[in-house]
Amino acid sequence: MTLREIKEILQAEIIYGDDHLEDKIEFAGASDLMSDVLAFGKPGILLLTGLTNAQSVRTADIIEAKAIVYVRGKVPDKEAVEMAKNKGIPILSSKHMMYKACGLLYSHGLLGVSEI
Repeated sequence: MTLREIKEILQAEIIYGDDHLEDKIEFAGASDLMSDVLAFGKPGILLLTGLTNAQSVRTADIIEAKAIVYVRGKVPDKEAVEMAKNKGIPILSSKHMMYKACGLLYSHGLLGVSEI
């Protein structure tokens, strides 16, 4: 699935990363606890979270995430956006709650991190 398809499925806004819309995403994971993300995250993951500060971007960088989707209509702070730009990590925002966002992606064939 491409990041463009994910954007459409989640009716998401691109905050940064227009040039990454054709990137392939094979699996996803979701959490607001960055310690959990560090524990289960794998390179290439699409991270869904409601944590909008720079720590979410630092964590995504450590696990080599492909992109971040902020859920619940949240928008990352300025520091997080700048960090994502510097690291080349696309970021999107979706109004969907985390549960629904995950369900929508799963129902369209995107695997969970535990299934790879």
